[in-house]
Amino acid sequence: MTTRNARGRSGGTRFSDVRRHREVGSTNQLAAELARLGAPEGVVVVADHQTAGRGRRGRSWDTRPGSSLLVSVLTRPAPGSGPTTLVAVAGGMAAADACLDAAGFLPGLKWPNDLVVGGHKVGGILAEVVAGGANPPAVVLGLGLNVTGPVPVPGAVAADEVTERPVDRDELLAAFLDRLELHYARLSNAAGRHRVLDEFRGRCVTLGRDVRILRPGAHVLEGRATDVTPAGSLVVSADDRTEVVSAGDVDHVRPGDHRFR
Repeated sequence: MTTRNARGRSGGTRFSDVRRHREVGSTNQLAAELARLGAPEGVVVVADHQTAGRGRRGRSWDTRPGSSLLVSVLTRPAPGSGPTTLVAVAGGMAAADACLDAAGFLPGLKWPNDLVVGGHKVGGILAEVVAGGANPPAVVLGLGLNVTGPVPVPGAVAADEVTERPVDRDELLAAFLDRLELHYARLSNAAGRHRVLDEFRGRCVTLGRDVRILRPGAHVLEGRATDVTPAGSLVVSADDRTEVVSAGDVDHVRPGDHRFR
């Protein structure tokens, strides 16, 4: 079943075409299909349950029906909006802000796509460029946020476990879309992109940490995360060299015991 409704928290209109489903294979997949059919920017796909949810690098994302905020937003960044990877940066900022607005806690942002509280994952972002379809090109921004615990995944936590009170998914959704409108709009000019990246650096719990990164091709890099580039890549100082990492799985080194998290 699909229903549509306009939201209305702070009056934003860019992401107001909200399409709700009880169950889908993947909200990102459905939003990508709509993009290929020429759907305009602003379509929002929300589901109570996914049967084939995906995380980064094709990993599955499985949650109990109704326990998570599962949402994908269709964007079509205008020419001159900077690297499409910055859509994910804007999405992570918006998701963290939404947790503060609707639930009263502010997650940290772990590069490249996790929202974390005390080292525990509360949500994740997945941005995918959609090939084909109408111009300008589309980027589908997906958010999976654990709302109701317990979460049957080691190292994960739900919003209601953080707050120790019920958290409303619709409140989180409305706050996320409003905050996304703000951060996404800033990508349209250089000054705005600079501001978004500066705010991201201030919230990124990976910066200043010793890290171990598993990169595509099973290559491992160990060093200290020092910065985020204008394209959203991670700068790592390793021995006597500096490397720029655009993709990979990051573990934070615990001080003193050489274990990772």
